[in-house]
Amino acid sequence: MLDKLYIDNIIMNALKEDMPHGDITTDSIISASSVSEAVIIAKEEGIIAGLDVFERVFTLLDDKVEFKRYKQDGDKVLKGDIIIEMKGKTKVLLKGERTALNILQRMSGIATITNKFCKEIEDLPAKIVDTRKTTPSLRYLEKYAVRIGGGTNHRYCLSDGVLIKDNHIKAAGGIKNAVDMVRNKIPHTIKIEVETETLEQVQEALDAKADIIMLDNMDNDKMKEAVKLINKRALVEASGNVSINNVREIALTGVDIISVGKLTHSVNALDISMKIR
Repeated sequence: MLDKLYIDNIIMNALKEDMPHGDITTDSIISASSVSEAVIIAKEEGIIAGLDVFERVFTLLDDKVEFKRYKQDGDKVLKGDIIIEMKGKTKVLLKGERTALNILQRMSGIATITNKFCKEIEDLPAKIVDTRKTTPSLRYLEKYAVRIGGGTNHRYCLSDGVLIKDNHIKAAGGIKNAVDMVRNKIPHTIKIEVETETLEQVQEALDAKADIIMLDNMDNDKMKEAVKLINKRALVEASGNVSINNVREIALTGVDIISVGKLTHSVNALDISMKIR
């Protein structure tokens, strides 16, 4: 469930960006009394996500806009499927159209690609998770879309989880130093994850009692060795250059988590359109 306190702020910023001084085309052509019906149509197959946000764009402009949903978040759509029918002032429908579609298309694109990754390994215990490689100001919506697609969220932000990466390790003078410094400053309830690139670093992370060990850009044979070395003493995350073509092979190495940046950083929007009737 999305919190309106978050989504209203996102939507209002987007609307201000799109029409800081009104919509000169619509305001010149459409009368204030004009009312229209519109349909939202899928133009390709995918997984829908973001319908609450889509509708909220219009109700923030006019709370009298009416909607009839034929699909819900998480539903699969085929080309030509009607997702929503709506009715309201023509000006409102036209002014909200681009902002609402931009959000719905991006969220649905994220849900769709996440679902494809999850299906590749659905018979294996590994989980697909996202990263912080999200669109600035849209992380809340994008991570929701990942969940709708069947994936799991990694940490939301820098404030809610420890992930000691290569630059932290270099600045601290080693994995042990970095882990010790963090452990002395965080509550006992927070887990510590360490990024590793070699088996030697994996052993260092184990010796430092890291809770989660990330295997960064390792080949499959090295990941198998790392999983064997860790031997369930920590959760194991695979990261780096994960694609739909290699995700199953990565999962078969025995890792617990596979983080996929492309779920959010380079996703294709799902093709969806709005047509006035």
